[in-house]
Amino acid sequence: MSTAIQTGNGPLPRQIPYIIANEAAERFSFYGMRNILTPFLISTLLLFIPLEDRAGEAKHVFHTFVIGVYFFPLLGGWLADRWFGKYNTIFWLSLVYVAGHACLALFEHNVTGFYFGLFLIALGAGGIKPLVAAFVGDQFDHTNKNRAKLVYDAFYWSINFGSFFASLLMPLFLREYGPSVAFGIPGLLMALAALIFWMGNKKYVHVPPAAPSPDSLTRVARTALLAKAPGQGRPGLVVAVVGVAGAVVSLAMSFSWGFVIAACTALVLLLAFGGIGTAMQLDRARGHHPDEAVEGVRAVLRILVVFALVTPFWSLFDQKASTWIVQANDMTSPMLNLFGWEFQVLPAQMQAVNPLLVMLLIPFNNFVVYPLLFKLGIIPTALRRMTAGIALTAVSWLVIGWIQVSMDAGTPMSILWQLAPYALLTMGEVLVSATGLEFAYSQAPRSMKGAIMSFWTLAVTVGNLWVLIVNASVKNDMVLGHIGDTGLSVAAFQMFFFAGFALVTAVLFGMYAMKYKMVDNYRSEA
Repeated sequence: MSTAIQTGNGPLPRQIPYIIANEAAERFSFYGMRNILTPFLISTLLLFIPLEDRAGEAKHVFHTFVIGVYFFPLLGGWLADRWFGKYNTIFWLSLVYVAGHACLALFEHNVTGFYFGLFLIALGAGGIKPLVAAFVGDQFDHTNKNRAKLVYDAFYWSINFGSFFASLLMPLFLREYGPSVAFGIPGLLMALAALIFWMGNKKYVHVPPAAPSPDSLTRVARTALLAKAPGQGRPGLVVAVVGVAGAVVSLAMSFSWGFVIAACTALVLLLAFGGIGTAMQLDRARGHHPDEAVEGVRAVLRILVVFALVTPFWSLFDQKASTWIVQANDMTSPMLNLFGWEFQVLPAQMQAVNPLLVMLLIPFNNFVVYPLLFKLGIIPTALRRMTAGIALTAVSWLVIGWIQVSMDAGTPMSILWQLAPYALLTMGEVLVSATGLEFAYSQAPRSMKGAIMSFWTLAVTVGNLWVLIVNASVKNDMVLGHIGDTGLSVAAFQMFFFAGFALVTAVLFGMYAMKYKMVDNYRSEA
């Protein structure tokens, strides 16, 4: 056996290009429709809503859609891990995805048909999202596991390659050719993505779904919560029951909060209180289940704490396609000249800055920043990178808040001022999101790869839930009165609130990261 293979630096799997190409086309399709969704809603679909309420409703629809996209990974992970395997689940949900794009193109003036298309895309895109990343990890073993980081970075680079061209071109197609063409082109790209993925079928490593286990996470957790200990109560069970009661109360508030906020809050309460309660009594499962299964649950609970602390990052990041576009609509856009081509930047096109910078920053970090840090004796571990990323994201919102304050004071601001916060946000994204994919796969027990990746994407759902809650709260007269006392506009206040939210989280994340012990859960067999 060669030294490279012994050290985990063996050759790259030959099937990886199919997955990378599939991801690039799929991400073009997703970001192509996602990045024009808010301006389309404001300018076309929501014309029946009063003008002053249209932007707020568009943001609500957008973040509800994003919540759906990142909720359905739970379904996709379960289907793949327990029934159909990753490949079959990805392929068939990709076809659902294509059907959703078709609905957007066909029902541009029909609210019901358009929203049904958004539901199908949320189901398809969400269902396959964690599985593709986990499917990448399945192609590696201990002979080439060190190549995985390079491939995950290439994987993330391909996402942004597709996103860049989608962000640049789709706003133009929407303006010049209308919604049918602008939403139809992403549908064609998604069909191409499904075809490319199918072409590599015979070359992939297919890890079969795990058989139902008597020592699964849910069964170990149930045993831990229900088991009695001599002379002791069951405080963990009490905590879990409090979570169930809170979830019931949350669902009962659907009429006043709205179903999406109520349902997502109920899910968060169940996971949070159930996880805490299980951790309090986990050792009671020993003897009923193998120590390996108990420790596996402990590992999952530790991972979920990391995921929970990442949710504020997503609440800031995803608003670049809603709050930042709404701000850009009120900014001036100068004529630019690029190699003799004069053009004016559209508000939605500013999002192209994000994937362009990602494609530049990933290789820059790998070949310049990280080697330099190693030479300085600083090891850029996954959790350290994620801590720094959350903090940088907070700083980007301090800058966007300053821009909003200047605009509120009557100062005309060029749309190019958003370049600075986009750069900071993107640096944060590279450190959090790309790293999170690698972290989630490496830390997940083998039988729960798809499910853990689903929990990683569920963090995005919770992040967007915070946005919906904050947006709903500023409609309260008492809250508006407190905001008025600060002298800030509602928009500026929310921007600084989210910045502070992320800064506090970065501190908590860094503290937890110092105590977290990394594990290695790549396949042992070649």
